[in-house]
Formats: sequence, C-alpha cells, structure tokens
Amino acid sequence: MNTKPDEIYAVIGEFETPEALVEAVWAARREGYRKLDALSPFPIHGIDEALGHGRSRLGFIVAAMGVIGATAALLLQWWTGAVDYPLVIGGKPFFAFEFSIPITFELTVLLAAFGAVFGMLALNGLPRLYHPVFNYARIRGASDDKFLLVMERSGDSFRAEDALRLMKELGAAHAEAVPA
Repeated sequence: MNTKPDEIYAVIGEFETPEALVEAVWAARREGYRKLDALSPFPIHGIDEALGHGRSRLGFIVAAMGVIGATAALLLQWWTGAVDYPLVIGGKPFFAFEFSIPITFELTVLLAAFGAVFGMLALNGLPRLYHPVFNYARIRGASDDKFLLVMERSGDSFRAEDALRLMKELGAAHAEAVPA
C-alpha cells in the first residue's frame, strides 16, 4: 500500500453474486465493522437489514407535506372566500367544503410530491459530485455486474490490512484499500 493509514477512506471488496455480498455484510458486522455500504447494479433483498439500516424517514416527510398542502389549501380558500373578499353569488355560502375538495386534493398531491423528491435528495445527501469510493479502480462494475462491499474507516482502530484480510476470507474476488 502506497498510502498512509490515515489517508485510507475505505476497503472495498468485490463479490460475484448478491448472496455472497449479503453474507459478507453479515460477517463483517459480526467482526465489529459498523460503517458499511453495499454497491450493486440492482436492489438486493435483505441488504438493508444486513447493513443495519432502519426504516426510511421519507414517508413521514411526504405525509407531513401532504397535511401542510391540504391545510394550506383549505385555509386559503376559506380566508379568501369568507374573510378577505366575501361575495354573495346565487345565495351560496362564503365557504363550502364540498367545492374546495378538488383544489385541496391538488395542493396535497403537489406538496407531497415535492416533499418526496426534495426529502429523498436531502436524506441521500445528493447532489454529490465526488465521493472517495470513486477512487476504487473497478468502480464501474458496481453499475454492471459486480457487487461491492465498502468498509469505511471509523476511528483510530481501523486497520486496512485487517479489513483486506477479512475481505479475502469472506470470498472477495478483488479487494483494495481506497485513498481518501
């Protein structure tokens, strides 16, 4: 290795099958590694549990934005029709809930969609134009036919040699330390 230990970002191992990747993640967690990530060309069933990820908070963001949209639509229609500019037209009331349903629905969906898109971007830390994982020599395989396990350096106790040895023991076809 040509880099100093404190210049190592992670150790990346390449696996041939998604099953081998999931088993490697479980084994790495049993060995005490906690800052793990997996890169694959398609979603893998069970990888979230293996990595220790909980449920996404995105649903709460979308629901909150939908409630805000419905509330804003109803309040705006009520305030406009009953408070700010009340007009008596054909004996109709200043505000009727029945007539406000289409606009309320549209604003609910609009704000929930914005919450979904921008919440997903924020929770994923996007846009990110550079990441140290891109220094891995064979990173293109992650979008084609390879399954990568990333063991990020965490704390002073991380030793790249031990992580490389563990990757080989877990069956990695190729493993290398990636500089920061």
